[in-house]
Amino acid sequence: MDRRHAIYNWFRNNPFKVDFAAAALLVLLFGPIYGYASRPLEGLFSCALLAPLAWRRTRPVAAAAVVVFVCLVQWTLGVQPVAGQVAVPLIVYAVAAYGPVWASRSVLVLGLVGAVMLTSRYFASSGESGIQDLSIGALYTVMIWMLVLVSWTLGDLTRVRRLQLQALEDRNRRLEIEQQQERQLAAADERSHIAREMHDIVAHSLAVIITQADGARYAAAAKPELATETLATIAATGRNSLAEMRRLLGVLRSDGDSGTRPQPGLAELDELFLGFRAAGLTLSFEQGGNPRRQLPAGAELTAYRVVQEALTNVIKHAGPKARASVNLQWLARGLRIEVRDDGRGAAADSSLGGDNSQRGGNGLRGMAERIALYDGTLDAGPASGGGFRVSAFIPYSES
Repeated sequence: MDRRHAIYNWFRNNPFKVDFAAAALLVLLFGPIYGYASRPLEGLFSCALLAPLAWRRTRPVAAAAVVVFVCLVQWTLGVQPVAGQVAVPLIVYAVAAYGPVWASRSVLVLGLVGAVMLTSRYFASSGESGIQDLSIGALYTVMIWMLVLVSWTLGDLTRVRRLQLQALEDRNRRLEIEQQQERQLAAADERSHIAREMHDIVAHSLAVIITQADGARYAAAAKPELATETLATIAATGRNSLAEMRRLLGVLRSDGDSGTRPQPGLAELDELFLGFRAAGLTLSFEQGGNPRRQLPAGAELTAYRVVQEALTNVIKHAGPKARASVNLQWLARGLRIEVRDDGRGAAADSSLGGDNSQRGGNGLRGMAERIALYDGTLDAGPASGGGFRVSAFIPYSES
């Protein structure tokens, strides 16, 4: 099967070589029958009609023009039909199959007219004009017409099939390009998702660990028991971060045996706040309103990550003794999240303006990307009374 396909592809990809070999074979078959020495004119016309068949697919219009010209010269000189006349139906088929539409229609008309010219010239030269001879001439004309029409019809059907195959090939090529683009977009989206997850996990954990380590270093001399508690918090935070990293890497491996745990949501905010309070952040939390319905798991994860990233920025940028407040407000259209601090507002350098244009670092950019997936909005920047404010809104997904 593979060898047959290879042979078919070679014939398809080398039309001139195939047609040249076929034309040469026809010349060898129909040329010598005239014995060039005894009937040189007939042999010459036979070869002249057959030679253009070498270009019947690569140059169909030019090949047809040569055949028509040779036929006209033959008709003018009164040379009787020769064996090479078989090139006429072949060239009609070739132009109808591979030539432009105007050339296809032209050779059809020329073929029909040529049949009339051939039979009329033959009977005119014979000097016979009886009813029987006229009937035979008409019969010959009809037979040539049928040959021309059959050749042209087969060629036109070949053209239609060829165009359909080209359309299918073009469609398959477009589908392959679209699939490749979709894979690239999916890979880019997955990379962005992984980058957000890695940033949220690593940045939060490292911020807590660094803060606790600094506190333990200063408290080690005065209160060794406080240093011990701080080191325990550092160890717990490191273990949690390691577990999250293993979960994420397990998903990336796509291994069926890789266990995964549910993603954090709003129910895990209390545990998140305990970690920040253990890191020394003074934190208050308020929640108002009643949810009209539960947010999807992905939207809850987005809300959790927004709060996590905003509080991590407080620890990193707000300075010592900064206080933060988290407010969740359930509205008729969705969930409003607001995180404020009274620190020095150093995160303003990495803020997003009121138009939600991305001007900040990876943390705020990741927030904006997450919320945009759920048609939400994000507004982050320095608060009017000092400090920094992050306000996000995640709407209900209407079905």
